[in-house]
Amino acid sequence: MTQKSCPPLLAVKHLGVAFQTDQGQMLAVDDVSFDLEPGQVLGIAGESGCGKSVTALSLIRLLPKPVSTIKEGEILFKGQDLLNLPMDAMRNIRGKKISMIFQEPMTALNPAHTVGRQIAEIYSLHFPGMGKNQKYTASLQMLEKVGIPDALKAMKKYPHQLSGGMRQRVMIGMALACEPDILIADEPTTALDVTVQAQIMDLIFQFRDATGMAVILITHDLGLIAEYCDRVVVMYAGTVAENASVTTLFRNPFHPYTQKLLQSIPSLAQSAKTKLPTIPGNVPALLKMPSGCRFAKRCERAVHQCDIQRPRLMPVASGHFAACRLVHIDEKK
Repeated sequence: MTQKSCPPLLAVKHLGVAFQTDQGQMLAVDDVSFDLEPGQVLGIAGESGCGKSVTALSLIRLLPKPVSTIKEGEILFKGQDLLNLPMDAMRNIRGKKISMIFQEPMTALNPAHTVGRQIAEIYSLHFPGMGKNQKYTASLQMLEKVGIPDALKAMKKYPHQLSGGMRQRVMIGMALACEPDILIADEPTTALDVTVQAQIMDLIFQFRDATGMAVILITHDLGLIAEYCDRVVVMYAGTVAENASVTTLFRNPFHPYTQKLLQSIPSLAQSAKTKLPTIPGNVPALLKMPSGCRFAKRCERAVHQCDIQRPRLMPVASGHFAACRLVHIDEKK
């Protein structure tokens, strides 16, 4: 989007992902673009079903086949388009250079294998020259690094024998075992209590500070975005509504959807029993997407043009982009 002296670590350009259903083809991600710099923390925010997780799975080519298709776009990692890589080459990147913490650790971990065996498998895949004792030692050390108490015993346990917080720590250990360049954290604190949420986030960012890896944090929690991220991409109905630095987004949100999202955050300054602001209407069904702006039916500032012409992501200011007709109106002022 902006010219830089050197290419970003990761550049996603005009990504489009479709799913084949009984009712026809459904475009779940449509024309999504963003950059990720080395060491940067990028938040991807939005309501459930807006395409956040599909975008993340696209980056490491883990979308279910044959029902899904990446219809267009590029995913450039260090200048190399991951979509054109043979699968063997992609496996060498997935987990080693770009790793992911999945949304639900109970379903992501294999219930039939011990925790120790599952972590050791990471080393077997990416460091085939490691001996059995080396893999055991490395797995034990990784469990200790992620704060698993009595890691030696935990090595012999199965996922169901651990609490949700401990399972998430195991997932983090597996994701960070190879010290990746990019960590994708997909709703890493879902279903965890507040205290454990803070511990998990602190753990991720301790590793980030120690290794300099970049992080993509996928969440609907704007509080996490505000606390941990450098930039944020706000998605709506499979598209990017706004892309800005966290400071700019929270101080000067431009897109009407972003403004409504921020207004709906509870505040201690509100009087007791005050009704929270809500966004009227519903997200359009993926099989019945409007030809114009996808937020138009819920937007108080929409006009007829919004129903027929889809806005593209345009610069609002330096480093700040929004997909809204109001960008052009501001430019004329």
